[in-house]
Amino acid sequence: MGRGMSLEHDLNDSNAYYCSCERALIHKKPTPIQVVKVDYPERSAAKITEAYYKTPSTTDYNGIYRGRAIDFEAKETRQKTSFPFKSIHPHQIEHLKKVLQHGGIGFFIIRFTTLEETYLIDAGILIDMYYEGERKSISYMKVKEVGSLIRMGLTPRLCYLDNVDALYFKEEKSYGTKSKRGNGGCECITEATRSKGHQRNNR
Repeated sequence: MGRGMSLEHDLNDSNAYYCSCERALIHKKPTPIQVVKVDYPERSAAKITEAYYKTPSTTDYNGIYRGRAIDFEAKETRQKTSFPFKSIHPHQIEHLKKVLQHGGIGFFIIRFTTLEETYLIDAGILIDMYYEGERKSISYMKVKEVGSLIRMGLTPRLCYLDNVDALYFKEEKSYGTKSKRGNGGCECITEATRSKGHQRNNR
């Protein structure tokens, strides 16, 4: 991953890759917009001249993976020692609680941008900590303890579905239809795996 790439950009690229090789169907939800003023310069044309972003009602991403509904929120922080809970909105917590209640997969993806580390944390775990006493943040060390580090790849940029497999599909072996490897033909390619491939080809 190149420096300066946002978490949203990396996730959008990763989801596009997962969709292209039919491993998963996951999309970013559009932010609702409140249209305030519309001009009609021509009878057949309308031009929005004033609009505002509404507060999103749910989370950033949702879709289907291995027959299960999947829903998650992505957050970034420049802090090195903790992730502030003020970055998570109450409506996002409530939405993910409902996702879990209905048997869906819910989690948070948190990136420490300065450290260039990205973690996946189960929504149930983070929600419990969110409501725990007067806690205002979760420490970096606690994130490492309860979360799982997401590998950064070349294709996809974030190999986060590998973390989802390890956390939510431990008992299942096959999760693809197109590849004997069982991953729908989607392989996480990193600098290390690409180098190994070049070494094998040069033998």
